[in-house]
Amino acid sequence: QVQLVESGGGLVQAGGSLRLSCVVSRSLFSLNAVGWYRQAPGKQRELVANIVSGGWTTYLDSVKGRFTISRDNTENTVYLQMNSLKPEDTAGYYCSAKYWDEAYWGQGTQVTVSS
Repeated sequence: QVQLVESGGGLVQAGGSLRLSCVVSRSLFSLNAVGWYRQAPGKQRELVANIVSGGWTTYLDSVKGRFTISRDNTENTVYLQMNSLKPEDTAGYYCSAKYWDEAYWGQGTQVTVSS
């Protein structure tokens, strides 16, 4: 079992920044990957950024150059630094960890970007 707890969401003006945190109950080294997803009302959930155990990162095209995923292995925490936020980034953001063949999810944190 893996538990994940997200925090850091909120209301921000366009152009602003937020940093999301995902605290994981297991060592990050034991996980295949940890990703940040988002889902806006009426839209499908999409993968925003992903970091695998070896440290390789991938990003959704629309956030490249603005968002950065990183991790603190000593704190079992994965971060999503979001800069130059746009109204279209408004969504619920969810952290997900892949452990063996299972995917585990946090409860999510809301990000709202006002224009």
